Amino acid sequence: MSLDELRAQINEIDADLLALINRRARCVVEIGEIKRRTQAAVLVPEREQELFARLVELNEGPITEAMLCHVFQEIIDTLKALQRPEAEGAEEIPERRLS
Repeated sequence: MSLDELRAQINEIDADLLALINRRARCVVEIGEIKRRTQAAVLVPEREQELFARLVELNEGPITEAMLCHVFQEIIDTLKALQRPEAEGAEEIPERRLS
């Protein structure tokens, strides 16, 4: 496969990843609403541990366990902001400027 073909494939994968991350974000928002109504804790360390254990089990590589955990920790931490009151959550995520 050529460089251009591989890059086109990555562009398609990135679009799929973005759609999936936004799908996950919508679930996180709904979970946050349920937690607010039921006064449940926003942070549940056991849930994160279960999530990472499941992902490590599913990982077929080539990314390492450390890479996998790093990527998913970033996703989790970023999306947690959606469970907080709107005035608080967005300020925690630094803006990334495109050059």
